[in-house]
Amino acid sequence: MTLTAGQTGCCEQLARFFPEVELRRIPICVTALGRGTSRLQESTSVQFATDEIIIFPSTLPLEFDDHVRIEKQGHGNAGEAIVVALQYYEGNKAIAVKLLHGPSNWVTKP
Repeated sequence: MTLTAGQTGCCEQLARFFPEVELRRIPICVTALGRGTSRLQESTSVQFATDEIIIFPSTLPLEFDDHVRIEKQGHGNAGEAIVVALQYYEGNKAIAVKLLHGPSNWVTKP
């Protein structure tokens, strides 16, 4: 997956509010766990993270407090998370989520 400069810049803007995050490049699959029966998914990549906070660009219709499933592509590691912040910048959107079941080392370890 190739990110545009706008998507990267949007994630950088959001990362300013989370000084503990570090630059990461992890391919993930995000599934919106909405109230309806339809489960929207997209492939994207983690841009910044700690072991509990993950920031990624997204086109999904996510809002504050929405729940998502984050899965590391090709490894089966997954976790449920909640949207804690959004950033809109130059027509792009970045999402920050917090893992609900505590820290996960797949985010910080290769």
